[in-house]
Amino acid sequence: MRQMVLVGMMVLVWSTGAVGMDMEAAVRAGLAAHPSLQAIQEAMEAARLGVRAAQAAFGPSVSVDYGYTHLDETPQLLGMQAGTRDNWQLGVRVDQPLFTGFALLAALERAKVQEQEMASRLDHAREQLALHIREAFLGLLQARAARRAAEDGRTRLQAHLRRITAFYETGLRPKLDVLQAQVELARAEQAVVEAESAEAVAQARLETLVAAPGPLSFEGELEFVPFPLSLEACLEQGLRKRPDLRIAQLTVDIARQQARIAAAPLYPQVDARFQYQRTGEDPAVDGGPYHTPSAWQVQAGVRWKVFDWGQTYSLARQADKQVDRLFQEYEALRLEAQFEVRQRYLQIGEAEQRLKTAREELAAATESLRMAQARYEAQVGTNTDVLDAQAARTAAETRLIQALADHRIAVARLVAAMGSGRPDAGQP
Repeated sequence: MRQMVLVGMMVLVWSTGAVGMDMEAAVRAGLAAHPSLQAIQEAMEAARLGVRAAQAAFGPSVSVDYGYTHLDETPQLLGMQAGTRDNWQLGVRVDQPLFTGFALLAALERAKVQEQEMASRLDHAREQLALHIREAFLGLLQARAARRAAEDGRTRLQAHLRRITAFYETGLRPKLDVLQAQVELARAEQAVVEAESAEAVAQARLETLVAAPGPLSFEGELEFVPFPLSLEACLEQGLRKRPDLRIAQLTVDIARQQARIAAAPLYPQVDARFQYQRTGEDPAVDGGPYHTPSAWQVQAGVRWKVFDWGQTYSLARQADKQVDRLFQEYEALRLEAQFEVRQRYLQIGEAEQRLKTAREELAAATESLRMAQARYEAQVGTNTDVLDAQAARTAAETRLIQALADHRIAVARLVAAMGSGRPDAGQP
């Protein structure tokens, strides 16, 4: 029901076009509608059915057989009739396993763990999709900011070209200054076109990840958001909540149950059986002179394979080694998870430092451009000084936008590495 409501909201936003989605709304919409998650949910339902099948194996199984046999001649014994040519049989058989060397119990536990594993795989897929949507959303915000920066640079060059043209027309500046300004303005126009194209691509990528039925409107600004947690808290949360670690641990548990199943033939197998049978000369199987109308019997038996040249023992040991291998892979994954959290955390610090220097650089470049323009208007500066200052101003603004985007993306990746990247998982 919650997924249907989210999809309905997304369709409403698409149809009206009046309300824009923020980043978390886009994540929720993508998690509700993306086909890749629907596929894993179908696998989860299959795992639930596997648990039901494993539970059913503990109960008795009932089989019914009903048949007809026609003989080519009437049975004779010492010249006397000993049976009939037409024979009907009805049988009911009930088998109940009593002890299977823990195989049934292990199979049930394995099915339950497999269901948990599929739930963790769904969580992992949701984590990854949420991260991809956040990265795409921040990429769109970065593309928008870059497009606005390119448009601002073009506007400044247009204003400068008007000033140069006015000076040229009054004979205060040579034609070369006008030509240089026109060249730089043409480059700025190309930068705007490229920025607009990059924004359109980012918009399309985000709409694809959200599985939008049509064009959507997204809103937000590329702002600095501080990250409050310490490295130790991030490491603790990552080891506790990461879905891929849960998947690896559950894989080990599944292998343990598989090892128990492989070792089951080492134990005796005990079962019970009840059989009921009716025979007759007609389809009613109600007996006759040569048929017993009904008979039943109860059996209990023990089967124990005591020697098979070590085959069962070797298979059991092979399964134990598989458990050991998966456990070591799980430990290696824990180490990699810790490294990933540390790496993402350090990337946040690096982006914060670059953000600080980029702000200082932008302030200095802005002041440098103002002074170059003032000197040019006072006839004590050159056109080259203004154009160089303009290029430095645009480059500084671009680096600031990049630093802001890198910081936000680093935070999103760290949150995902901690296993809390879904909207319903809670975020720091």
